[in-house]
Amino acid sequence: MPQDISHGKPIDDAPGVIGVITPATLRHHPEAGAIEYPPLPDDIASNPRSGFVRPAGWFRDGEARLELEIGCGKGTFILEQSGASPATNYLGIEWQYEFYAYTADRLRRARRGNVRMLHADASEFLRWRCPDATFDVIHLYFSDPWPKAKHHKNRVVQHRFLREVWRVLRTGGELRVVTDHDELWRWDADHFAFWIRAGDVVIDSTDEYDTSVHKSAPAAMEGLPRPAFELAAFTPPEWVGEGCVVGTNYEKKKCVAASKEPHACVLKKLP
Repeated sequence: MPQDISHGKPIDDAPGVIGVITPATLRHHPEAGAIEYPPLPDDIASNPRSGFVRPAGWFRDGEARLELEIGCGKGTFILEQSGASPATNYLGIEWQYEFYAYTADRLRRARRGNVRMLHADASEFLRWRCPDATFDVIHLYFSDPWPKAKHHKNRVVQHRFLREVWRVLRTGGELRVVTDHDELWRWDADHFAFWIRAGDVVIDSTDEYDTSVHKSAPAAMEGLPRPAFELAAFTPPEWVGEGCVVGTNYEKKKCVAASKEPHACVLKKLP
């Protein structure tokens, strides 16, 4: 479990304003209002789209460009990026409650009107909750590497995940990925190789993983265009300081301070 990252200070996730209201929210804030993220319906197995919600409806301007950050950590990226692009809506999703609440509180104090935070599992959210063509960009930065082989199934990048990313991105939309973990990068590249058309960037995949790792690829890619994505170079946002790629606290501590350049790429959805 993470440490008390708030250092004992009171935290307010501002449900209905920043925090997306779930049934769990009402247990702590019964006055929060109507549930925005209800439980999955009973017929979800026979009707996989029955649990879809409309994330754009959680924002004041439901027609604006919408971007998703998976795993916000302490929230530096989504805080800075939303301030730099106020006409774009940003949804942050974080599984660890302490980090979700801490980030939501930072956004509340910064009075960000174009950001919402959701406490949920990102892979399940994409698969069961998101309609087609929901997002313009999905940001995945410094995700948990789950280094032990028996835990690799918990890594975010899987073939099923890439199928859902393709589905929920708008045409031309981007999955933007950054990691400092060399072995995780090889895992990601190995998976991306099934899905991409080489563009201006070369990414080396390997044969490091047992074929069982990729046995789900054919089913995941069924019915999709081949290739599904084009690989492109990663361009840091304009607000990011010199030497950084996305400007997170983690990057400054683990990469910049250690003079280690993280791995980064962009997958653009092809029609």
